[in-house]
Amino acid sequence: MRRSVFVVVAGAFLAIGFVASVEGRRGFAFSAQDKTSTTEVKIDNFSFGPAALTVTVGSTLTWINRDDIPHTVVSTDDPKTFKSKVLDTDEKFSFTFTKAGTFPYFCSIHPKMTGKVIVQ
Repeated sequence: MRRSVFVVVAGAFLAIGFVASVEGRRGFAFSAQDKTSTTEVKIDNFSFGPAALTVTVGSTLTWINRDDIPHTVVSTDDPKTFKSKVLDTDEKFSFTFTKAGTFPYFCSIHPKMTGKVIVQ
């Protein structure tokens, strides 16, 4: 009799632990969706890739220079919404978009290099 009570109690604790674990994962998944997203733009071969990108308000965009020469990331509006320092190979620049709009940008060292971020 004692053994069967022990088995029932142990089974109940395992079931409670399993349910708590599943609920904990659901909570984690929900909070992960609430976080802002981070997207990367690769700078390589004198171009931004992708050249045009659509993101949501609150998204953080990171440009990473994979080229062998320095580049910058500068918005075309005045005053500038964002402006990076000169990025050497493998250096990064990040900016979080807090409002909707279209944000064209270019490399101030190589002005023919252009890109655009559309924030919805």
